[in-house]
Amino acid sequence: MSTQEYRHIVRIVGNDIRGERKTVIGLTQIKGLGFMFATAILDILKIDTNSNIGNLTDENVQAIEKLITNPITSNIPTWFLNRRKDIETGTNLHLLTSDIPFTLRNDIERERISASWRGYRHLSGLKVRGQRTRTSGRKGGAVGVAKGGLAAPVKKGGAGAPAAAPAADAAAEKKE
Repeated sequence: MSTQEYRHIVRIVGNDIRGERKTVIGLTQIKGLGFMFATAILDILKIDTNSNIGNLTDENVQAIEKLITNPITSNIPTWFLNRRKDIETGTNLHLLTSDIPFTLRNDIERERISASWRGYRHLSGLKVRGQRTRTSGRKGGAVGVAKGGLAAPVKKGGAGAPAAAPAADAAAEKKE
């Protein structure tokens, strides 16, 4: 253990990570970092993967943040990145946290505007990547089928009792 005290919460790239977590598992809590990417980061920085993240020094945390925010500078291969050859910039990027859904929404919107086949599939809410839709991928409830309840309402007299004729009911009421 280092001379620095144990920290119960470590903040890395805007995420609070509990200190009792193992270093690899703690890094995977950051959206955009998987197990293999976290392992690669810790191997490059020569940090023990099984130590608790609360035992990291400030220098280690800063080195991890620097490597996460700019992985290309530390010779991480481009196939490890989650956004290769970005359409707008043409560079290889690794997106983190809230950048991932934002970029995904922008990509879908661009496909819709350009009226591509994928854009039409997104608009219709259908599968986009060539999956079969004949038997699977059905969303929503069944059409034309009533669910729950009884098939026909049961009368007061019971299921086996015949219904009284309306004329007989009127005659019975007059006698009383």
